[in-house]
Amino acid sequence: MGWTRREFLALASAGTVAGLAACSVPQQSQEQPAGSGSSGSSAEEPKSDVVLKEFEDLALDMSAWKYDKEHEVYYQLGVPYCLKPGSASLESLAIFVPGAYFKAEEKGDTYACTIDTEATVGNFTPATAPVVMPINSGTLSAQNCPTSYGYKGLGTYLDAGFVYVYAGFRGRSAGFESDSKEIISGGAPWPVVDLKAAVRFLRYNKDSLPCDTSRVFSFGFSMGGGIAAVLGSSGDSELYTPYLEQIGAITHDGTNGDPISDAIFGSASWCPITSFDTADAAYEWQMGQYSTDGTRADGQWTQLLSRDLAAAYAASVNSLDLRDSDDNALTLDETSGEIFTDGTYYNYMVDQVEAAAANFFQNTTFPYTYTPTFITSPSFPGDPNLQSSAAGVTDVEAVTGDASAQAATSSSTDATASGTATTTTTTTTEGTTTTTTTTSTPTGTTQVQSTVYNTVFDYVSALNASDYWLTYNQRRGTARIQSLGAFVRNLKPAKKGVCAFDAVDRSSVENQTFGIDDESTLHFSKTAAELIAQHIDAYSGAQQWDKKYVTEWGDDVAKEDALGTTVTTRVNMLNPLYFLSGGYDGFGTAGVAPHWRINSGLFQTDTSLCTEANLALALSHYDGVSDVAFTPVWGQGHMLAEQSGDAEGNLVAWVVACCAPAGSE
Repeated sequence: MGWTRREFLALASAGTVAGLAACSVPQQSQEQPAGSGSSGSSAEEPKSDVVLKEFEDLALDMSAWKYDKEHEVYYQLGVPYCLKPGSASLESLAIFVPGAYFKAEEKGDTYACTIDTEATVGNFTPATAPVVMPINSGTLSAQNCPTSYGYKGLGTYLDAGFVYVYAGFRGRSAGFESDSKEIISGGAPWPVVDLKAAVRFLRYNKDSLPCDTSRVFSFGFSMGGGIAAVLGSSGDSELYTPYLEQIGAITHDGTNGDPISDAIFGSASWCPITSFDTADAAYEWQMGQYSTDGTRADGQWTQLLSRDLAAAYAASVNSLDLRDSDDNALTLDETSGEIFTDGTYYNYMVDQVEAAAANFFQNTTFPYTYTPTFITSPSFPGDPNLQSSAAGVTDVEAVTGDASAQAATSSSTDATASGTATTTTTTTTEGTTTTTTTTSTPTGTTQVQSTVYNTVFDYVSALNASDYWLTYNQRRGTARIQSLGAFVRNLKPAKKGVCAFDAVDRSSVENQTFGIDDESTLHFSKTAAELIAQHIDAYSGAQQWDKKYVTEWGDDVAKEDALGTTVTTRVNMLNPLYFLSGGYDGFGTAGVAPHWRINSGLFQTDTSLCTEANLALALSHYDGVSDVAFTPVWGQGHMLAEQSGDAEGNLVAWVVACCAPAGSE
């Protein structure tokens, strides 16, 4: 009888997996998640091989709470979560607690607090309240612990009864403290390591905090969403142990010496950028192979690399053991000339696009206004020093493409006292109105194009203007696309060059993420390195080729950081599939969150839909995962994509549902 790696490991490690999977059981007490090594019994003898007081300096000072009387919020800022931080300003956290959860005695400008066990906020009590942890960085820049308090936005979470924890962490690059010349390591895997240490800190202080620390949820956008996915998939993985030890992260409690877990209860992400081992190949398979300009133009060596990366992605998919809801293997088949646009995986991706389109048509009221949006970072609350203007709209195009030659155009320009100039252009064709507003500021240019479609038929006609590829059956409520390539060419074209993430000139934020200290950017794609070495004869005869690429890529992926970890292993440490897919050695070696929410803007060009789809597929067949909400959103780009409603409001509702007792509605 044949076994997949997933099936074999599931049987071989049944005991281990069962223990880890038990973490998914909602805890109605303050015990550690099952499988973390904590018995939850204070009657046991302390372990003899640990120092019980090793982490007592990290005990939360319950007399140091500040209080916002107007909004009834207790908070602490700048709380260290590890003993040996590389950066004290980054590796500390802020805690925000609904006022009802505490009984407090005023002590000058602080309050001494104890838990009010009878309190209720929303659906929760201090014994059941979940913890939510935002990752407020779309490009994986460092997240500072707040140095001042601001209530704006916190009510969304605190009014629901959550405890909100804003943890600082190191970002994609190494750096320096302002008062020191000693370098602080950054990049992979430090953001994950720091946040794991923060989770352990909360569990170490579980008896002081008015929440259930087994119910920790992390959420993020873009690269921050990728980190949230890694936190959700890599609980207690030994890969991170040397890094956690280096910063003095908590390892055990102070009562019995029982291990403390960093596995979390839920992970939510919007447009996550992750799985960097296949990200470039996936981009070329879904998007790049349908482009013929720029670095993919005929004669360019990168055009050849694009073709080979797309083929390599097919080989990768066929090794991942991804399966549909009926447990059928999803694979890619070659159609002709090493082009893989057939097979069950291809059909699955088409189904995702069609389902998203059908949902859009069924739930959209016309006239419909389409405004393309792109944000670089979210604006989750907690740090008032961050400006919400960091989330902007930039360089976007109307889905209708070129306006009709018969269109009537009007233009006006206004200037404000601040020097901001706004130009508005309105173009009208039959059934469609397009308004373009370009705003120039001292810091750059922001452009927004809005198009109003009077009827669903006007919208479909506009999308089919260049070629007929989309149909919608209004009576049946179904949508059909001619091919994945047609959808990509019209609505999701490749905007990034080859390689989209591991840039040829090492210029991407992902290259920074895998840099090592003063080597600030490095190549990290083992697949690209191998293809370049294998096809040097073909590539060297094409335009823009440089023989240095062979040694640069090959040398970079073999480099080790200060802890002796290679770039390739660090890529695994930022890849949730490494722990979720039977195609990787890390499968079955970590605690996986039982609850997942993954939303993707279907029109985004920053990454392929494969990233989110593969994550959802792997999770849907992983033992111990209770639910996976995967939603590709038609008409939205790289943003906090939602089919309806407010992103943070929807997140709160999801967390509440995840914490509901079994069988409740």
